[in-house]
Amino acid sequence: PGLTPLLSSPRICMKCKESPAALVIRLKDPFCRSCFREYFVHKFRAVLGKNRVIFPGEKVLLALSGGPASSAMLRQVQEGLRRETAKKLRFIPGIIFVDEGAVCGQSAEQREQSLAAMEAIAQATGFPFHVAHLEQAFELPSSILRRGARGSAAGPGYKAAVQGFIQQQQRQEAAGGDGAACPARPRGPDTAPGSRLPDAALTQQLLRFFEAAETLTAKEEMLQMLRTHLIVHTARTQGYSKVMMGDCCTRVAVKLFTNLALGRGAFLAMDTGFLDTRHGDVAVVRPMRDYMAKEIAFYNHFFGVPTITTPALRPKRREKPSIHHVTEKFLVELQVDFPSTISTVYRTGEKLSPAPAEGTSESELCLLCLCALDTLTGEW
Repeated sequence: PGLTPLLSSPRICMKCKESPAALVIRLKDPFCRSCFREYFVHKFRAVLGKNRVIFPGEKVLLALSGGPASSAMLRQVQEGLRRETAKKLRFIPGIIFVDEGAVCGQSAEQREQSLAAMEAIAQATGFPFHVAHLEQAFELPSSILRRGARGSAAGPGYKAAVQGFIQQQQRQEAAGGDGAACPARPRGPDTAPGSRLPDAALTQQLLRFFEAAETLTAKEEMLQMLRTHLIVHTARTQGYSKVMMGDCCTRVAVKLFTNLALGRGAFLAMDTGFLDTRHGDVAVVRPMRDYMAKEIAFYNHFFGVPTITTPALRPKRREKPSIHHVTEKFLVELQVDFPSTISTVYRTGEKLSPAPAEGTSESELCLLCLCALDTLTGEW
């Protein structure tokens, strides 16, 4: 359902009308591998071109977890920066990996192996690589709990930024320099992750912190919040103005229902929309929102995108499943019999406005998620 491989099918690709189909999208749309790749790449470029929130020459931090969606996102950025690519991407990327192994039950050796694997993937791209350990959340400055000053959103428009970038390129070429828009930069000493894990005392403090949470749902919300704080702090300190997250369509649909169950309905547009500006100076974008999980899985399989399997949050023995897991199971099982379930939920969420989540002053913002406090009640 949704996306089905055709191992021995006489069907012909609907786009090129020549090659045999390798998979079917939305039950009735057969694609060969080549056309599926073009379709996948075009969707990524189209969502960035449509929204126009990433300016040429802007530094963008890619949040890489090693999972299918973020790995596919990294591959799309790599291909978009190649010189021979038509309508190539013009921003300057970097990569961040948040090490969550301590709370996911990994040993020190397993964490070292995961870091080494992620570093190998990052080195192959040539992008700057940053690592944040979850234990470092205890060392974050208090400024992470405040909204930063607005950045490029208050500056010149997108067209003006493009014109300025083109003029800068022409000056570089006239001076005999390299006119490449976004050269792949090697890792430097300031971006080296190192092989040393945080102190054992910090790790134990982190474990006690998570054990204090009574439910698995609370732990997952806490993990997501700390992860976001670490990514935003790294973006600020390293000069990135945008962060790319790998949330796919399936993940967005699950998050929509989960937030409703958790009482975060007013913040759905911020938590699941393409653009999240709650942090002010660092904006979060989700360019993978239009991709189904199965589309991403087949793309990674067909074109050899490396992924790393990381364990989920470690629950206590006999602990009840979290609302996140129950919601995901419900939607995925419903998708089997009703293939339009995920896309319908996703399209419904697109109609939501972020206005209810935006506060007018710091006193009206939640200290943890930076969304507007929904404590004021009016007359019904």
